[in-house]
Amino acid sequence: MEKKRSKVLLGMSGGVDSSVAAALLVEQGYDVHGITLQIWENEDETSSTKPWQERGCCKLGMARHVARLLNIPHDVIPSRAAFQSGVIDDFVSNYLAGSTPNPCVRCNERVKFEALYRLADQFRADYIATGHYAKIDQKANGSWSLFRATDLRKDQTYFLYRLNPDWLPRILFPLGDLHKAEVWQRAEALGLPAEELQESQEICFVNQGDYRTFLKAHAPQAVRPGPMIDHTGRYLGQHEGIAFYTPGQRRGLGLSIGTRLYVHRVIPETNTVVLGPSQGLESPACIITDLRLFEPNHFITDTTIDVKIRYAARSVPATFIWQSEKTALLRFRQPQRAVSPGQSAVFYRGDEVLGGGIILRAEPLPENHASAFQHTSPNADSSPA
Repeated sequence: MEKKRSKVLLGMSGGVDSSVAAALLVEQGYDVHGITLQIWENEDETSSTKPWQERGCCKLGMARHVARLLNIPHDVIPSRAAFQSGVIDDFVSNYLAGSTPNPCVRCNERVKFEALYRLADQFRADYIATGHYAKIDQKANGSWSLFRATDLRKDQTYFLYRLNPDWLPRILFPLGDLHKAEVWQRAEALGLPAEELQESQEICFVNQGDYRTFLKAHAPQAVRPGPMIDHTGRYLGQHEGIAFYTPGQRRGLGLSIGTRLYVHRVIPETNTVVLGPSQGLESPACIITDLRLFEPNHFITDTTIDVKIRYAARSVPATFIWQSEKTALLRFRQPQRAVSPGQSAVFYRGDEVLGGGIILRAEPLPENHASAFQHTSPNADSSPA
């Protein structure tokens, strides 16, 4: 009797990574079933303009093409309501409150993996899988943990730290041991059209410009002018609305006062944007809330960990200090530039992901110390997952 193959429910966006993940799983002998979570607008299948080219996610036509190429079943699951409530509404409300959210983190937590894990039982699948660059492994104590991918430049664990720990034994990441160049080679070997698989560097639902354009269209109340001031309270000009400004921002301030200024912080309570010179952007510490820890018992006050405060940033040493059951203080070994409320702080020990949380606020440097620290250029968070 032929041994039953393990069944895998694979999230297929239609991009190069999930397409190659599908091919790898088929090669490895799994019974693969493709799932596309349709999280945005309907596509006109009669259109000759190949609408999947126009977005970074849900390239439905390409996902179907790859499924046919690999001879695997494929289903489309409407997921727009979950995406609207779990990602877009969160995105808008955070910006209106003066913070800078990361929608890819919330999408993985609340939509993609939540839906795939629920559907796995419906489809009687043993595993779920995606094309993320990450690894999952079982440790010596029997617990399962999330680890960085082999290709550190493409590693996407920053976007995955909020996964439910109970899900880890049933998640596969076929690309975890591959470099991006190898993935492109495999895509070409499959005959996939490279020009239709180019990676988007934008937020998937912001396809008509930057996020500010999206906010103006979907949350017109974001346009709420108010004062721009310096740290002494001196009036510098008028801003368009706090939703359009984030710490470290220099461009688009609409000021011409003969000196280079940056957004230091926004104050939602007074609808104010505080500006200042580059030297004042560093923070020695920040408060983290909405914690998600894979093994909470391992976190004690004064634990030293490595932290990433944005996707494209390097991890840096910090001390973890409990403030309450739900919040902690991170004290950086070296002050960090443009720490942004709403972004995630993700904790590492070596390549293992320990968990993370949402930055509630940055602690300012004492004014007499602000000029003592050198700074580096901030890294923009520009790769969705």
